[in-house]
Amino acid sequence: MNTRWGTCLGLGWVMQVCMAGPGCSLEHWNPRDLFLESLVQQVPNILAGQDEQGRFGTEPWICQDQNLIFPLAAAWSFQDENNPLYRDEKLLDAIVAGGDVLIREADEKGMWTFRKKDHSTWGQIFMPWTYSRWIRAFFMIRDFMPEGKREAWEQALSKGYEGISRTCLGTVHNIPAHHAMGLYFAGMALEREDWRIQARDFMRRVMAVQHTDGYWSEHHGPVVAYNFVYTDSLGTYFSVSQDPEALEALRKAALFHASFTYPDGSSVETIDERNPYSRSISLGNVGFTHTPEGRGYLLRQLELHQAQGGTLSADFCASMLLYGQQGTAIQPPGAKERSRLVLGEGDALVLRQAPWFLCLSTFTCEPPSSRWIQDRQNYLSLYHDDLGMFLGGGNTKLQPLWSTFTKGDVALLRHEPGDENPEFFPAIDLIWCAQEARIEEQGDSYGLVLKYGEVSCRAALRFEDEKRASLSLSSGKKPGVRVEAHLPFMRGLGSVQSWSGDQAELEETSFEWNSEQAGGGFRYGKLSVSMPEGTRLCWPVLPHNPYKKDGASDHRSGRLVLAVPLSEKEENQVVVSLTVE
Repeated sequence: MNTRWGTCLGLGWVMQVCMAGPGCSLEHWNPRDLFLESLVQQVPNILAGQDEQGRFGTEPWICQDQNLIFPLAAAWSFQDENNPLYRDEKLLDAIVAGGDVLIREADEKGMWTFRKKDHSTWGQIFMPWTYSRWIRAFFMIRDFMPEGKREAWEQALSKGYEGISRTCLGTVHNIPAHHAMGLYFAGMALEREDWRIQARDFMRRVMAVQHTDGYWSEHHGPVVAYNFVYTDSLGTYFSVSQDPEALEALRKAALFHASFTYPDGSSVETIDERNPYSRSISLGNVGFTHTPEGRGYLLRQLELHQAQGGTLSADFCASMLLYGQQGTAIQPPGAKERSRLVLGEGDALVLRQAPWFLCLSTFTCEPPSSRWIQDRQNYLSLYHDDLGMFLGGGNTKLQPLWSTFTKGDVALLRHEPGDENPEFFPAIDLIWCAQEARIEEQGDSYGLVLKYGEVSCRAALRFEDEKRASLSLSSGKKPGVRVEAHLPFMRGLGSVQSWSGDQAELEETSFEWNSEQAGGGFRYGKLSVSMPEGTRLCWPVLPHNPYKKDGASDHRSGRLVLAVPLSEKEENQVVVSLTVE
């Protein structure tokens, strides 16, 4: 890690952005009317999707389908002159019927089968997302329920939360954090002070393990996507507990996310140990409403979301109406034309130099044996305003062609189709995750030095102008050692055309072009990329999908990868040019 940067803000960050000082842009966050209107408009469609037995959703039924009782209860309970659903009797009947389904489908312990829409099952579970919404719906409607129904709900919820209290609040993790938030509501709704104390104590453990730079980790480094789960749980808990210790944790989390967000509103995946890149705009959650930094992030994200014609989910609107706060907002770094942030002591760099945005990561560790924690193998991502995030895309497992560099034979590591329990860290002659990493800035060049065993590799990016960038790739001379660099391009930019005239679509049909066949380069939508001698372009390079039991994935999650062999000669630097046409 690079240690030449100092610290500020108490977060270990160096930020060349305005943070609530003179000249900062302060706005106001108060979209209450928008959320109420959106929630009210969605209720008829939600009700139309409920069957005679009270079930929501499509076949196969899963317990999360009943999560809709929460936004329905919010619409029923929210008193406002613009809410025609306030205390509506038919709406109350639908909510009660929806909760009754959960009672009927639960086993003797109060658990449901963890079933997914692909029909796969993952055992019995106290589903956190469902229990928290069920108890919050009960808290809103309990005094207006028919007596027999209220007693049945109380008994079922008490059974479930007895199990959650006893078995689900061990190690700090995103799921137990959500359970603790639900348990706090259960303590209020079912008059169990011991549960409120237990939930509070666990939430303080969540706050205590938050990294000083504002993120949570579940192995090594940030879990960017799942940080939203922690922030939502903590923010919802704070809204009813007013636990003063939560505010600083929420502020740090807001600063982290405001900085690790691309200009188009998608989250930076490069430092995420759990999830690859998604083009979707992360709207945030109620946890961001409690601080000016968080409200600034929400304003920016909502603006981008609406500009793309996005809709707001009923669940999101309900949470914001019930638990969100209004107030001033500080403009996030992503809204600026130029900004620079170094996380920690060189753990990551994010640089905005419009129209470019670059992220470099130095988080390294051995490939984990858990299917849920991805290999830290890809250390660079690049964004352009005309393309979105187009180079990088994050991490996976059993796929060395997603690695920034590899040492050894990449054919030795791959996923066998249908294997539900693969060996994720086999003893093979291949290193696909760097063991050491540091950021290296030289003039207008931003790069990484990565160690793979005894081989030192370098990747350095320079912005030539607003349309052109060059990426230099090199490795130390090691006779007999095979070293290869990989540039994974995201799907979705358009068709691919070689400079020699061949054309292909990034669909199910695979292809591989070498540099000679391609005429020395290719065009991918608006992007033109040079292919130095000896390189090859591969499609589709598929990830291992941890959310499928057999790890299966298809071309929609694949990468178009430029593989760059690095020779054993003294002068082994290869330069790839990137031009936005």
